[in-house]
Amino acid sequence: MIVPKHEKELISLKAQVTDEQAGQRIDQVAAFLFPDYSRARLQAWMKTGELTVNGERCKPRDSALAGSWLVIVATLRSAENWTAEKMPLNIVYEDEELLVLDKQAGLVVHPAAGHLQGTLVNGLLHYCPILKSLPRAGIVHRLDKDTTGLMVVAKNLKSHNALVKQLQSRSVSRQYEAVVQGVMTAGGTVSAPLIRHPVHRIKRAVSADGQEAITHYRVVQRYAAHTHIRVNLETGRTHQIRVHMSHLKYPIVGDPLYGGRFRVPSHCGEELSRVLETFKRQALHASELKLLHPATKLECRWEARLPDEFTGLLSLLHQDAEEGPA
Repeated sequence: MIVPKHEKELISLKAQVTDEQAGQRIDQVAAFLFPDYSRARLQAWMKTGELTVNGERCKPRDSALAGSWLVIVATLRSAENWTAEKMPLNIVYEDEELLVLDKQAGLVVHPAAGHLQGTLVNGLLHYCPILKSLPRAGIVHRLDKDTTGLMVVAKNLKSHNALVKQLQSRSVSRQYEAVVQGVMTAGGTVSAPLIRHPVHRIKRAVSADGQEAITHYRVVQRYAAHTHIRVNLETGRTHQIRVHMSHLKYPIVGDPLYGGRFRVPSHCGEELSRVLETFKRQALHASELKLLHPATKLECRWEARLPDEFTGLLSLLHQDAEEGPA
């Protein structure tokens, strides 16, 4: 088997069908013989003739014959017409397989209609051009525009597939820090399916007909009218933490979509009141990421310190709670 040369954007692999695999669908056999690549990717290579059987083109539904040689000679191509753009990125770890970054607030992850420039993808393509040939530029999970913290990006198809599988099996650990409105009595778990909001299309809503969504949370510190919590995601739906906390009637501080109308808590100090009024993004930060390295299979763990505005908010909440009502 020839090791793919990712820096040349070329995949070159070869494997033989065993007697036990004879009679199975070619795409099923290929998925077993080339486990580093998704079945969808292998099927696409069959359709383009980049995955052949004994030198002949094949279809995913064809039956495999014992002793046949499956050969992949594929060039990675850009799936999107995204452009590279130089921008500051806080890379906290990088090797040949992946990179981990600490995303700043205000940065959209993927280009979309009306927002084709200035996104994280644009910056990543400038920093690491090979990502142009990977699905979604190697990004396997996302953070909302104003959520800060850790994200992992795959740098080749093998790692991309491995990380996606880990996310699907829920073996990736993602921990968040958040400040919510209201004083929680205890932590717990929210298991509430999510759908796209029937009226406000950019929002998500809880619905029995939605996709499974599970959020675990625990109390770190209670304040006079707020709570600092630590959250672990079991699933990773769009806006999941924000919707679930709002569903519990403890919306995240500064959340423009799910926070409701802002009200200054009673007995709130002047400085804290000012900071709460001007905190225009959700107080949510992806603080810890744990996963199995796609090449070494060893557990890796990264942490990202809280942004200054987040620690400033916590400091004022603590000070206000210590001083008590005026």
